[in-house]
Amino acid sequence: MNKKAISQDRKIYLRKQKRNKIAIFLVQMAILVGGIVLWEILANIGVIDSFIASQPSRIVKTFLNLSGNDLLTHLGVTCFETILGFGLGAILGVILSIILWWSKFLAKVADPFLVVLNSLPKIALGPVIIIWVGAGMGAIIVMALAIATVVC
Repeated sequence: MNKKAISQDRKIYLRKQKRNKIAIFLVQMAILVGGIVLWEILANIGVIDSFIASQPSRIVKTFLNLSGNDLLTHLGVTCFETILGFGLGAILGVILSIILWWSKFLAKVADPFLVVLNSLPKIALGPVIIIWVGAGMGAIIVMALAIATVVC
């Protein structure tokens, strides 16, 4: 490989950029950790009602307790269903977009329907989708598909 020589000024600039990125990341992590510690302290002394806002230690305990009851298995299944639904929705959305791009007539016919579908709160379709496809894996995939298709 033939690398071009980098000037000394460019090397100094790149080092500054790298240091700046590291400093930003460290400050972001400090704010995150500080916020979590402050939340825990305020919940322990009663300033924050831990029944309403919980507290980090209780969240960790609950997560560990649920992890023993196949939580991670259920998380994996839900992630699979969501990724599959959004993937299929993206593919279907791109196909429909190409068809509408090619045909001005179909685009004009579909326009008002697409506007209505796009403005419809997708979560409102949840009960209808559950009635149509049941409360299992299919409902989650169809919901993700409905959300992703209209967006594409």
